[in-house]
Amino acid sequence: MNNKLALIYLSILVTLLVFIAVGVFRQVFKTHRRERSFSNLRRKLEKKKGNIQDYYTLASIYSEKKLYSQAIRLFQKAIKIATDDDKDHIFLIYNGLGYTYFAQEQYDLAIRQYKEAIKYKPDYVKALNNLAHAYEKKTLIAQALETYEETLKYDSGNVVAKRRAESLRRLVSV
Repeated sequence: MNNKLALIYLSILVTLLVFIAVGVFRQVFKTHRRERSFSNLRRKLEKKKGNIQDYYTLASIYSEKKLYSQAIRLFQKAIKIATDDDKDHIFLIYNGLGYTYFAQEQYDLAIRQYKEAIKYKPDYVKALNNLAHAYEKKTLIAQALETYEETLKYDSGNVVAKRRAESLRRLVSV
């Protein structure tokens, strides 16, 4: 009986270690793939002019790495080179730029970029949530609540907007 118990504990331990190892290897491969993409895009854009997708992708990577000034420069470059064909996706760039400003606590600039994203795609829920969050940071509670409610018009199941709108309603009613 004692051997069976030890075998069970050992099996559980080995299983846990396997799961942890798989998780670590997945993260390493994901990071390696992102770094390779980062390196390739940087080299490509140093040698020649890229397209809007190249600048957006590289800016997003810089933003993830918290290298915000480089990210801002690349997001702005993507906006500058955008053509009429790119207008269907430019809202993503404005949202990314807004996020970058938000991360630096430049809320007025973030709000401006989120509004631009929404101008190109009024039902872009992510930008609406981001805009409402920026309004909250600026303590513009009425605008934040209004924006969360607008988000819920487009996505009634949006958990973030529901929770924050409910919280703001309680705050306003107090």
